[in-house]
Amino acid sequence: MTRLEVRRLATIESLDLDLLPGFSAFTGETGAGKSIIVDALGLLLGGRGGADLIRTGEGDLLVTGFSGEMAASRRVTAQGRSTARLDGEVVSLRELGEWAGHHLTIHWQHSAQSLLSAGHQRSLLDRQLPTEAEAFAQAYREWQAANTRLEELRRSERERAQRLDLLEFQARELSEAAAQPGEEEPLQAELNRLANLENTSQGAAGALELLSDGEVSAVQLVSEAVRALNAGAKYDETAAQLQGELRVALEAVQAVAGELRGLAEDSAPDPEELDRVQTRLNLLTRLRGKYGPTLEDVAAFQAQVEGDLKSVQQDEHDAGTLHEEVARLAQQVEKRGRLLSAERQRQAVPLAAALLRVIRELGMPHAQLSFHFRALDVAGPHGLEDAELYFNANPGEEPGPLQGVASGGELSRVMLAISTVLGATTPAVVFDEVDAGIGGAAALAVAAQLSRLADSRQVLVVTHLAQLAARADHHYKVEKGLEGGRTLTRVRRLSEHERLEELARMLSGNTSEAALGHARELRGQGRPDTVADPA
Repeated sequence: MTRLEVRRLATIESLDLDLLPGFSAFTGETGAGKSIIVDALGLLLGGRGGADLIRTGEGDLLVTGFSGEMAASRRVTAQGRSTARLDGEVVSLRELGEWAGHHLTIHWQHSAQSLLSAGHQRSLLDRQLPTEAEAFAQAYREWQAANTRLEELRRSERERAQRLDLLEFQARELSEAAAQPGEEEPLQAELNRLANLENTSQGAAGALELLSDGEVSAVQLVSEAVRALNAGAKYDETAAQLQGELRVALEAVQAVAGELRGLAEDSAPDPEELDRVQTRLNLLTRLRGKYGPTLEDVAAFQAQVEGDLKSVQQDEHDAGTLHEEVARLAQQVEKRGRLLSAERQRQAVPLAAALLRVIRELGMPHAQLSFHFRALDVAGPHGLEDAELYFNANPGEEPGPLQGVASGGELSRVMLAISTVLGATTPAVVFDEVDAGIGGAAALAVAAQLSRLADSRQVLVVTHLAQLAARADHHYKVEKGLEGGRTLTRVRRLSEHERLEELARMLSGNTSEAALGHARELRGQGRPDTVADPA
């Protein structure tokens, strides 16, 4: 975290605070509001944002944190509504908390919820054996996915059978029909042609009847007319000419009659072909009514049916084989779980011992710490057992679950031990009142641990102990005063001279020469290369 900006939070009107790398200490007189900085950072992590946190008389508060080029903010209104943003874009409070949680961890008294959870305590072990933990998690995910799939298939067996019947019928019907888009137009034209052949044939037969095949026909009448002119044609040129024209007409009528006979015979309709075309058109019309409204829609529906049918058939196949697969994966979960359990047991003793060494240095010389395991009835997503820290800080007392026996200050120091032994999981770590109930050599040991942690992390500590503040790379003072008749909290980074005065005040309540000398001595302990902090 590189910068913190706070507006209208409790007694803060406006605060712009640059946060530097390394170890930073925040001090101030009792009641100055040192923990208000922690409260502001907690809002970015998704902590409670009630209207009571807003400065009296104001309508809202705003906290903005910067990490590199990224900015995160949270606004809380007097009505209790929160608005979260990441780089100016509105996000959910959960998303803001997830982002902040990747950059910042806060350990404060009575709020070490992450340490108190069994899941967090188990993860301390699993961080020591990532290969085994991930191998089990992967096996569990595969088994769970297969088992969930099997349960879904079992629940839907009756519905699947009914759907399979329907899809098979539809696929068979559509496949046998083999409807093609654009097929109807040429079929309709062919139907029209076939349907009109009978009219053509009947017309030709009727004409043929009149011209030559009837009891009284044109051929017969014209022939008689030709014969009637035989006698006259011998003696009269006009009669002969007219007889000749009748003979030509007779030949023409006979020729037309011949063509009509062929037309009448050749145009006779084929009932089977007519029925075939009509039946095909009826089928296409029915398909369009069921799956249409167009043949293009019918073709698209057929493709969908075929895809759905394959999917349901695959479900049928899976239902038959998935039971064996689930059993195989369950065995794999059991195998990986046993390996993980063995590694946890192996790591638990040396890890607890390493943590205990640091905890005892931090002002709890009689502390006891160990991991206790409880087998689960069925495998869970993280293994075959729960792992829980048992703790006790007092001699003669039996250790118990950490969440039930540790005070807020003890929790903070256990968390400090975990952070220094295993390494903090975020780039910035905040400790509030980690020094509660300690002093003397234990305070120096806590300071040394914090300084060691700051070699690889940004460490922010709210403290009332001069031993811790003296060891910090940067020293901030939280001051409360009156301005315009209202209480106002300010935070400023101290110069080296100001640090000595603040340390003297913390040590003896004054800035006498003796107190300043003690402060100089404390600043020099363990810091032979101490240089002045810039103003």
